Amino acid sequence: MLALAADPTLEDLDDPLVLALAASEERVLITRNSRDFAPLARDWVEAQRPHAGIILIWAPDHSQFDQVVAGVQRYLELYPEHERWRDLVVAV
Repeated sequence: MLALAADPTLEDLDDPLVLALAASEERVLITRNSRDFAPLARDWVEAQRPHAGIILIWAPDHSQFDQVVAGVQRYLELYPEHERWRDLVVAV
């Protein structure tokens, strides 16, 4: 797991670079920045650019943390094999 906020060299990356980094490292990207990453994911699909998966969090605030964690966990249980995440975009 890699949290961008935990690494000062990564926390200021632009969204396209964040997705490119996740894709290059074969990491499923989990983001609460759905407003920006949903169109970015669509752009990648249209450009036929592969990625390792994206989980978009649509919760309006942090008070729904337990529900978000449960939603992410459900998807991880539904798609336990890393290969099944390839180019998959889901929303919690």
